[in-house]
Amino acid sequence: MALNATTDLMHAPAAVIATLTDRAFAEHLTSMVGGELKSFEVAGDVAAAFTLTTVRSLPTDRAPEIARKFVGQTVEVTQVESWSAPAADGSRDATLKVTVGSLPVSVAGSESLRASAEGSALGIDATVSSSIPFVGGKIAAAAEPFISKALALQGNSVSSWIERG
Repeated sequence: MALNATTDLMHAPAAVIATLTDRAFAEHLTSMVGGELKSFEVAGDVAAAFTLTTVRSLPTDRAPEIARKFVGQTVEVTQVESWSAPAADGSRDATLKVTVGSLPVSVAGSESLRASAEGSALGIDATVSSSIPFVGGKIAAAAEPFISKALALQGNSVSSWIERG
């Protein structure tokens, strides 16, 4: 299943990166969905290329029903983003990999943060896949809107976080 989304933000790319790499923001975002931040690591200097690894324990009550059959009350989600150094205008690209606990469900693709006249645009171009025989396609299809909503929540939360100072 293809996953493509872009969120326009009224803030410069540097402010968006500063927010995405702020542990307090990650904790806030995780608590908004009733989860627990298990691990948060920034490897490298955020002024250059760096890797952000976030591990969250998330409740499955909002997950698609077909996926809940394979997990318990919570699932551990690991998100690894390997960001490039910024271009002259602050724009960046990242590779993205998300794994969902012990389930054979994953997200792989790329993210982009582009400077714009209004601030920036945070985008994702990825594929949701599952290798579970016979039902993997259904699980990936059911997971796609759930993941899209999570990314939209992240984009909206970035702006709110920056604006609150």
